[in-house]
Amino acid sequence: MSDETVRFDLPQTDIPHQWYNIQADLPRPLPTVLHPGTHQPIGPDDLAPLFPMDLIMQEVSQDRYIDIPDEVREIYKLWRPTPLLRARRLEKALDTPAHIYYKYEGISPSGSHKLNTAVPQAYYNKKAGVQGLTTETGAGQWGTALSQACNFFGLECFVYMVKVSYQQKPYRAAMIRTFGAQVTASPSDTTHAGRGILAQDPNSPGSLGIAISEAVEVAATSGGKYKYALGSVLNHVLTHQTVIGEEALKQMDLAGEYPDVIVAPTGGGSNFAGISLPFIRHNLKDGKRTRILAVEPAACPSLTKGVYAYDFGDTSGMTPLVKMHTLGHTFVPPPFHAGGLRYHGMASIVCELYDQGLIEAQAIPQLETFAAALTFAKAEGIVPAPEAAHGIAGAIREALAAKESGEKRVILINLCGHGHFDMSAYTAYLDGNLNDLEYPDEVFQEALTHLPQI
Repeated sequence: MSDETVRFDLPQTDIPHQWYNIQADLPRPLPTVLHPGTHQPIGPDDLAPLFPMDLIMQEVSQDRYIDIPDEVREIYKLWRPTPLLRARRLEKALDTPAHIYYKYEGISPSGSHKLNTAVPQAYYNKKAGVQGLTTETGAGQWGTALSQACNFFGLECFVYMVKVSYQQKPYRAAMIRTFGAQVTASPSDTTHAGRGILAQDPNSPGSLGIAISEAVEVAATSGGKYKYALGSVLNHVLTHQTVIGEEALKQMDLAGEYPDVIVAPTGGGSNFAGISLPFIRHNLKDGKRTRILAVEPAACPSLTKGVYAYDFGDTSGMTPLVKMHTLGHTFVPPPFHAGGLRYHGMASIVCELYDQGLIEAQAIPQLETFAAALTFAKAEGIVPAPEAAHGIAGAIREALAAKESGEKRVILINLCGHGHFDMSAYTAYLDGNLNDLEYPDEVFQEALTHLPQI
């Protein structure tokens, strides 16, 4: 490749044939998942009301690789492989000796990485004879992806969208409806869980935990007609996303470099895992020493401020108990604009990697995040989603640190989605109407009193 090459593309024959499952390589296995009622280890039958058996078996699989069905790879061809780009203009703008690369998932039909797991989840549910899927969505990227995937496979789709995001991003809700899905602002009066939240706080802005409770309730009480789909957190979801990192490994070879540090935004863990897990495999198996940096919002810092404990994945306590870094399942984050990162907990895989010292984490406030987004947009021409901008902000910190020390540093970012439906957030920032929302420590401490006693 030329020294001036900016874009590194793979042919469609290089779309991965297998997902990578890091559970096979973890130095210490993941903690046991517990039943929400009995606090005993759960089995496949306990999860059957929510998920088809193929996904349940992927959730607990210890196989290093899981074959991607041909039907899924055929749909992947609509956008995969995604490009890897060298951010030369950003490097120049920062006057840094660092080499910055970004894997751009925003070219997918849904505009983000979320379709990588939405398609296989819809496929396995269709295969199991399910009529439709229920889900939650924060910023709307996951809801968009699942609505498209359900449309591809002829499934009904019901999306509970966090109310503050529903209000901030009306066109994202419209896009979800375009593909035939039904969108409900959460908390709503359509479920027992939603009515309970509204009784406590009629003006609740909602949270991913609340929306999960509503979606799970609808699936669990449908008599098997509907199943539940989750866009992050679960093991099988993170595994599906590894197509990103597997492609990136080949593309870094094309670039003739290997990353010193990988930076990705982290809310529930899916895009972070997607780019990083295949590289962590090489750290664990081949002696590579790539630093892996998870970046989260300062207003919802589950890794950097949360406690590592068993907690519910939803607000109402309907989901299995997972050991994770949590702010408490009743914690409702402030209504900052990175709606996809407003989650009280974190994926079990990401938490174990963090607890075992295999990854790093840092929290970045909202104003620095949007400043980084504008710097990137002006240099590279892509307006990133606020969620993705957290990874960019972390990468800019790394690039400036390289400038300060005078060292070359190869940085890889997962640019997980575009911000075309986030213009109200950018308008608020450009008009000076955004603030660095304070991390409400007293609310967090109160939420921790509700942790289940295990």
